[in-house]
Amino acid sequence: MGHSKAPSLVFEYVNNTDFKVLYPPLTDYDIRYYIYELLKALDYCHSQGIMLRDVKPHNIMIDHELRKLRLIDWGLAEFYHPGKEYNVRVASRYFKGPELLIDLQDYDYSLDMWSLGCMFAGMIFRKEPFFYGHDNNDQLVKIAKVVGTDELNAYLNKYQLELDPQFNALVGRHSRKPWSKFINADNPHLVSPEAIDFWISCFDMIIRRG
Repeated sequence: MGHSKAPSLVFEYVNNTDFKVLYPPLTDYDIRYYIYELLKALDYCHSQGIMLRDVKPHNIMIDHELRKLRLIDWGLAEFYHPGKEYNVRVASRYFKGPELLIDLQDYDYSLDMWSLGCMFAGMIFRKEPFFYGHDNNDQLVKIAKVVGTDELNAYLNKYQLELDPQFNALVGRHSRKPWSKFINADNPHLVSPEAIDFWISCFDMIIRRG
């Protein structure tokens, strides 16, 4: 093998379990633990001035035996500068924040919190992905059907944005969906009052961006 002068990074090995296998049997405590570990990772990331912009299960490595979590794939990460406009073609569709779907370019760290909220909802309600849009337009419709169009419109008004009339017709009008509608025979042991409070805080479109 020839010697290359290209710099290389060598990271620790994580005996990761695919999330489709790992998540279903997780207990309430397991989910609390791993979400807390992920929050610590994102807090450090944000404290260094970095938005990850691609939080999703595929980028969370978990060695369940060692209870070790690592956040990977920084290819879409970007330093945050207040007032700067950023590319909205980031994050995976099912985890995109509404700001990306309505072309709001001056987003911030809270984008990562929306994606984490999508992950968390998928874990506690056992519905993966939680927002299952067929394309970006349908993704916003799926979000509107959960958070409600009143909140979506308040968000648009705050940033003086307007939906294209054709897109407005597509979204329609929806009231906020009660979280109890997501409870079924498979998940009541995972849906605690604390989980709901945290979930709502991740998805509150006004509070999340301050």
